[in-house]
Amino acid sequence: MELLAKPGVGGIIEKNIDGIDYMLIQDRCKDEATLEYGLLEIPAGKIRKFENIFDCLRREIREETGLKVTNIKGESEAIVLESNGYKVLNYTPFSCSQNIQGTYPIMVQIFICNADGELLNKSNETKNIRWIPLIELKELLEDDKSLFYPMHITTLERYLKTKLNY
Repeated sequence: MELLAKPGVGGIIEKNIDGIDYMLIQDRCKDEATLEYGLLEIPAGKIRKFENIFDCLRREIREETGLKVTNIKGESEAIVLESNGYKVLNYTPFSCSQNIQGTYPIMVQIFICNADGELLNKSNETKNIRWIPLIELKELLEDDKSLFYPMHITTLERYLKTKLNY
């Protein structure tokens, strides 16, 4: 049987409080992924069959954090084409990553978004869900990348470069 990579989506959830930029991070705690347990990550998950990627992002963020997505950068520019019995969504994510080695064959497309609501204490896949100032996130990444889920490291570095101009 041919094994295929699973499509996924993730969200960099940003907010500004009193002039300070924050991002939401969480600790990964998936029972089936014990080697990754406790690594820092952003909310992400798998796309269901024929699920609109933006709807999936909203669902995954709600399930993992309790927050309701209010804006996804790039969604308003997405185009839906209907032709020959197909309905195709064309969009541009902020970043894409693919596991090409390891235990889990997944491809994740990351979007920058905003969300409101009360954070969960934990979910069945995450714990320690919290807002972190971008400067602290940058220091954590520079000090020890091994604290982070590998799928998200380069995306986080790219995001921080755009926000902090380093």
